[in-house]
Amino acid sequence: MNSFRVVAVAAVLSAASVSAFADAAESLRAFVKDVKSGQSTFTQTVTSPDGAKKKVSSGSFSFARPNRFRFDYAKPYAQTIVSDGQKVWFHDPDLNQVTVRKMGDALGSTPVALLTGSSIEKTFDLKAQPDQGGLEWVMATPKDSGGTIQWLKAGFRGKGLVAVEIADSFGQRSLLTFDKLATDVALAPEAFRFAVPPGADVSEQ
Repeated sequence: MNSFRVVAVAAVLSAASVSAFADAAESLRAFVKDVKSGQSTFTQTVTSPDGAKKKVSSGSFSFARPNRFRFDYAKPYAQTIVSDGQKVWFHDPDLNQVTVRKMGDALGSTPVALLTGSSIEKTFDLKAQPDQGGLEWVMATPKDSGGTIQWLKAGFRGKGLVAVEIADSFGQRSLLTFDKLATDVALAPEAFRFAVPPGADVSEQ
């Protein structure tokens, strides 16, 4: 699954600023603890290590705790990623190929684990960051340093999650922004089930 982006740290912080930073960490904890489901459209921008190349994609996203989610990429190419909480299906319609992976192998310390998991601080160390772009930010660093994700940042406006930013071990940055993420919405169980299309080439890992 594609990865998510960057922040500059101020040299001197006022007491009011420190309080605001703490609020971002608390907002993330509250999001994981209290928000049971959500859906939104999204835009994802992936930036190359040298910052010269950017790849933009968009689509829709929904989730229901624990660990059920669906990404439907629409542009520039269609792709679907679905989890029922046990397995994750990756479907490329153009090639009619489906890859199936076990939940733990597919997620680990990923942005989806951050958004849909049930116990964030077992997997990540949290550290509040300076405000940027009108958002309050918190950094989540995976406790397992053996993965490909270096860190993730979640950006909040008030209690609302607006963006997730990621840096991977290859130097790539990715920014996922949500368009008015609706929370605690009623989602049909069928939304997180995947039916393999007729004739698809299926690979289970």
